[in-house]
Amino acid sequence: MFSNANENKAARLSPVPTGNLDVKVDKSSGLFRRALQYTLSIFQVKIDKSAGPFLRALQYVLHDWTEDMSWPRRLLTMAGLMIQLCALSLALVEPKRVPLMFLAVLIYIVGLFLMNGMVTSEFVRKTQLEADQLAAQQIQRTLHPQMVEEVAGYQVEMFYQAIRGVGGDYFDVIELPNGQTLFAVADVSGKGMPAALLAANIQALVRSISNVTSDPLFFAAQVNKHLCHYTPPDHFATAVFALLFPETGELTYVNAGHNLPILSSEGRATFLESTGMPLGLVREAEFECQRTVIPPGGKLLLFTDGLPDGIGGQTPEVRICDILERDVDAKETMLALQALIDPKFNEDDVTMLLLRRLASTTSARLNSH
Repeated sequence: MFSNANENKAARLSPVPTGNLDVKVDKSSGLFRRALQYTLSIFQVKIDKSAGPFLRALQYVLHDWTEDMSWPRRLLTMAGLMIQLCALSLALVEPKRVPLMFLAVLIYIVGLFLMNGMVTSEFVRKTQLEADQLAAQQIQRTLHPQMVEEVAGYQVEMFYQAIRGVGGDYFDVIELPNGQTLFAVADVSGKGMPAALLAANIQALVRSISNVTSDPLFFAAQVNKHLCHYTPPDHFATAVFALLFPETGELTYVNAGHNLPILSSEGRATFLESTGMPLGLVREAEFECQRTVIPPGGKLLLFTDGLPDGIGGQTPEVRICDILERDVDAKETMLALQALIDPKFNEDDVTMLLLRRLASTTSARLNSH
């Protein structure tokens, strides 16, 4: 079911072969609109922010700045540009004929006004969208925990980076009344504003459930039913809900189709298996609960797929495990993990939640204070 959902979405949007370009064309659109998408995609140049200044400047010059317009506006903009080119051609062919030059100037002005009108309206629209996105970014920043409350005997580090200002990654650390601590990480399908709205919805639901129970199975089941009932069929989320018993280091968790958490102990890293399918695909989906123990000195890393996808090379998980196996504190480990992210490959939101259990002697000293 999880693969079918992605395949159906991929079937609608397929890449157009344009050399080194990767342009998406919507096959579900009409014949005329699809032909226009194919035609305009020929001129589209993707901007590589990691390129050198000269190449990046050239990309900006050749970039199709109309790609986010609606197709009628985009067509009118291109028509204005073609009118200007025709006027210039007419003026070059007969530069000495005054009436023809006058006509060419008039045609050029018409094309210029048409193109500038469409570009200006698009600029206003994008300015309004950016203002809305900035407000949404500020709201999302307040929803994410800015500081994690200390867990006695443990070090907790977090990292979040949205690729578009707002993103679909959700993470939380919730201290429960019974002394237990809930760690939650989720990744919503899609990017940008729609994904951020759904992530905020999940956060509100998780916070509400935490006032009733601490059972990870209940969290997964309720969030799954909520997404199936209130979101479109093509929207889903992967998530990990991990309940920590700080005194013993026991960890009870549910992994709903998410990236496998990594547990590192005594220089060896292991992956915690998945226990269910992604949330929001099947209303009656069943999940299992697994248990493990974080030993003294052990580390647990919860993360979204933006981390391995943003690391160059064929084996990003191996590089992550190599860092987790080092005998260093949580802060230094987190900095090393952040350094793995390569801007050239980073095209998704990145979230990391790192937990390290202190050695028994250090833990006892902290608890005595």
